[in-house]
Amino acid sequence: MKRVLLPVVFLALLLASSCKEEKQVKPVVSGPQINNQLTSEEKAGGVMTPELMWKFRRLGSFALSPDGQNVLYTLTDIDLATEARQTDIYKIPSSGGEPVRLTNDGGSAPQWFNDGKSIAYVSKGSLFSMNADGSQQKSITGAVSDFDGFSVSPSGKNIYFIKRIKVDQTANEKHNLPKAKVRIINDLMYRHWNAWSDYSYSHILVASFDGSSVSGEKDIMNGQRFESPLAPYFDEGEISWSPDGKSIAYTTKRLSGKEDALSTNSDIWLYNLETGKELNITEGNKGYDRAPAFSPDGSKIAYQSMERDGYEADLDRLFVYDIKEGTRKWITKGWDFDVSNISWADNQTLYFACTHLGTSQIFKSDLEGKGVSKLTEGIHDLGPFSLKSNVMVSQLCSMSMAPELSVIDLKTGSIKQISSINKTIYDNIKMGKVSEKYIKTKDKKDLQMWVIYPPDFDPSKKYPALLFCEGGPQSALDQFWSYRWNMQMMAAKGYIVFAPNRRGVLGFGQEWKEQISGDYGGKNMQDYLDATDAMAKETYVDAKKMGAVGASYGGYSVFYLAGIHGGRFKAFVAHCGVFNFESEYGSTEEIWFNNKDYGGPYWKNTPGYKFSPHRLVEKWDTPILIITGQNDFRIPYTQSLEAFTAAKLHGVPSRLLFFEDEYHWVIKPQDSVIWQREFFEWLNTYLK
Repeated sequence: MKRVLLPVVFLALLLASSCKEEKQVKPVVSGPQINNQLTSEEKAGGVMTPELMWKFRRLGSFALSPDGQNVLYTLTDIDLATEARQTDIYKIPSSGGEPVRLTNDGGSAPQWFNDGKSIAYVSKGSLFSMNADGSQQKSITGAVSDFDGFSVSPSGKNIYFIKRIKVDQTANEKHNLPKAKVRIINDLMYRHWNAWSDYSYSHILVASFDGSSVSGEKDIMNGQRFESPLAPYFDEGEISWSPDGKSIAYTTKRLSGKEDALSTNSDIWLYNLETGKELNITEGNKGYDRAPAFSPDGSKIAYQSMERDGYEADLDRLFVYDIKEGTRKWITKGWDFDVSNISWADNQTLYFACTHLGTSQIFKSDLEGKGVSKLTEGIHDLGPFSLKSNVMVSQLCSMSMAPELSVIDLKTGSIKQISSINKTIYDNIKMGKVSEKYIKTKDKKDLQMWVIYPPDFDPSKKYPALLFCEGGPQSALDQFWSYRWNMQMMAAKGYIVFAPNRRGVLGFGQEWKEQISGDYGGKNMQDYLDATDAMAKETYVDAKKMGAVGASYGGYSVFYLAGIHGGRFKAFVAHCGVFNFESEYGSTEEIWFNNKDYGGPYWKNTPGYKFSPHRLVEKWDTPILIITGQNDFRIPYTQSLEAFTAAKLHGVPSRLLFFEDEYHWVIKPQDSVIWQREFFEWLNTYLK
């Protein structure tokens, strides 16, 4: 039920991304120039609309120059009417100033090389280079074709490409019948998240590079039926060059079929380009190990590590491996929060991003592990970030602002926003106030939640209210920006939105996060009811017009609340939620997830199955909109069909919104607008 991104040429988002879900649209590298100016009607309306959302320019990847003075970044413009997209590369000084557009005919995944004098990038599916000022744009010869990502080594003498390599035989090839459409399936993991196995695997190919041409490519994973970066995220942060460019550290999970479906045991392998020798530096640890980062002197590798196998929400710890000594050290021991986006400032100092008490901030630790200190404060999300020459540039966003670029002062922690990508839109619309609220739960715990108010909020009036149910279930409900589950959009439609950080979410300690496993219908559901009761007492909330909405685990939450809410809600919206634990167990792919959170398979009479929403349908009495995508294999779309059938047969007012070409998220422009329109039509019908 966690988040996923489609593989893109360069993945700007790490798995603990602060600006979550479908915020990164897969860029194209050529296309028409797109006009994203607001119409007079949009300016007159003055608030967020589904159509206006597609005029937001979308920040993609960014790259800080070696001297820390300039930042390359990509912007994607999208035309709603044609669904055409244009992605180009821009440059801005890290001190702030006017951005300069470097490409006009498409460009993405920019990287500095040649000591910051040159830029490598992707255009029209091929590898290009240009000078730092955008001049002399030319194709790099000999580059690998059809690659999904690349990276030039720090020395500039080598390059790697990420490319899907076909390893397995298809049924057509086996039987020499090319027109047949059939799969011969012998093991599990035959499909994952949103794609069936295509008999290929994501591999790393290394080659020589002289600045203008590539030669001598070699697949360092030749013949392996394993992937790097790991599916389904394909995060390029899972691969790292050594400073001298002679070694690569990369993440892979050398398991297949049933073993792959049952285990999260990934490892980091250190590969020597000169000798071809490889070493598993995390051997013996059974949980996730990923995201290696070499120290500036190349003597150590920092990485993220989870201890327990089969538990994707285990504590994400910061470890450091000493290459010469062959030893590992837990640097953040005693720190009860998850680390991500690890970066070295020098050979003794590390920075990382962390979801903490409802926001995402930057933290610091020394190599000796003497303690973690917080660098930044504020109601925002920071990360991913890049650190070069004592300059830190980070993505910055909030529930009221789409991702922008910022610079963080390493001494004071102050944050300076250096880009204003969507200033035109913000100058013409009003955003609602976002405030933090704490309440006491039934068991006397402090429950934090975000409350988002409509623009021009009048406390003397009464407003309908929406409970936002977070997905995950072990994910971050921080100051995220979403182009679909957009809090300001909901507020602009006249709703008070409240989003509780219930049991199971990140940022409130491991005990709080871990409590939810095996207790789906327990304390976290009571947290939702407690939050709803607290908001119903507010004078500005119409307690007779409250709804609950959510996706993934949030969709499950809506299904479950529909059977226990005791008349609190008058409308529900459930997107891609689990409805029937037993049938979902038999049709999903990441079996380790259900084994941990349900307690095991249904045929062992596991207690966790008592929390399956289908057992409560006889208590359903409230209108429900159910949404799903045909290509969702994480929570197969049949779960939503089952829920819709049950609602109809039970006489509950219901509607099914079925997207034939979407998956766990709805990301296509026109599909997304239909999603928004139907979402609010349903809520307005029953809450207004």
